[in-house]
Order: sequence, then structure tokens, then C-alpha cells
Amino acid sequence: MKIYQVEELVGITKKNIRFYEDQKLLCPKRNPQNDYREYSLEDVRQLEKIKLLRKLSVPIEEIRLIETGKLSLTQSMNRQIERIEKEKQSAQVMKELCARLRDETADLKTLNASFYLSEMDKMETQGTKFKDIQKEDINRKKKSGAVAAAGVFCLILIISFIATLFVYRAEPKILGPIIVTGLILIGLVVGIIIALIQRIKEINGGEEYDARNY
Repeated sequence: MKIYQVEELVGITKKNIRFYEDQKLLCPKRNPQNDYREYSLEDVRQLEKIKLLRKLSVPIEEIRLIETGKLSLTQSMNRQIERIEKEKQSAQVMKELCARLRDETADLKTLNASFYLSEMDKMETQGTKFKDIQKEDINRKKKSGAVAAAGVFCLILIISFIATLFVYRAEPKILGPIIVTGLILIGLVVGIIIALIQRIKEINGGEEYDARNY
């Protein structure tokens, strides 16, 4: 089975499948003739298990421990329940802090941010987790970069297409090559847009960034 077939079956991008292979969570066999990866139904089932556990926010390293038998699924789920309980507590703390900001501060100009940040630092030492702004900023930067790069390439292709139209006006007899060139340029634009959508999905998936935490 090829990787694009696995991608369609499991709903995991090729880049993330490769990521899980790098993390030694998936080890597909290779064709001895061409050294290409050949995925089996067992690999598909393994990816489904990984996808399920990751959707439950189980850390990569913990999945590896389960795979090697150093941690049972029951133990992992108990740990995850504890983490979820802590997240609920953190959410409650944030809710209370938002209520304080609403009741104690008239507007942004009078907001004493340093006081509240100090309070939040104390809460974090006690286990409260606030939103990871670093991850949000990194993802936003990645998305902006991907969109900008795609936009530049598309603009270059559009300008090239317009240039071919001027050539056609000067030389009407070369209609065939102009049409072929136009179709190629349109195909490239569509390909860039598809690649951009795929890249944004990968950024939203966040596996590469999440791995830094485990």
C-alpha cells in the first residue's frame, strides 16, 4: 500500500505519517527491490491507534512507552484523566480571572497588566496552564509565510500568462503553444493553491511543534 492510500484511509497527512515514522511509532516494511515503503493493514491500524491517542492529547513519548510495554493503556488513560482534570481547573481559574478583569478594570487604558501577569505567574507555579501564545504566534507566522509565498508564485504565473497573451496579439498564428502555456500556468496556480491548503492543514495539526513538548 502506498503512502497516499494510507493518507486517505486514516486521514493523516503524509508529512505527519513521516513524522510518526521518525518518532519510531511506525515502522513500515520496505520493498527490497526499490527500497520504497510498503504499508500494510497493520500499519493502518497502528496509525489509527496513534491518531486516536493524539486526538485525546496523549503525548508522543507516552505512546512510545505504551508501544514498548513500559506503560499500560490503563495507566496512560489514568494519567490523561488527571491532565484533563488539571485543565478543567485551569479553565476555571481563567474564568475567574476574566471575571476579575471585567469587574475591576474599566478599560484597557487603566488595565494594570503587570499586576495580573504577576498573579498569573504565581498561578502557573501552582499548576495552572494558560494559553500557549508562543504556539499561536509561531503558527500564525508559518501561515502568513505560506500564504505570502503562494501569493508571490501565483502573481508571477499570472504575469507570465498575461505576457503570453501579449505575445499572441503580436503573433496570432502561435495560438496552439499559447493555449498549452496557458493551461500549464493555470495548472501550476491550482497546484500552488492545493499545496497551500495542505500546508495550512499541517500547521493546524501542529505535530512538529507539539513534539518539542514531549
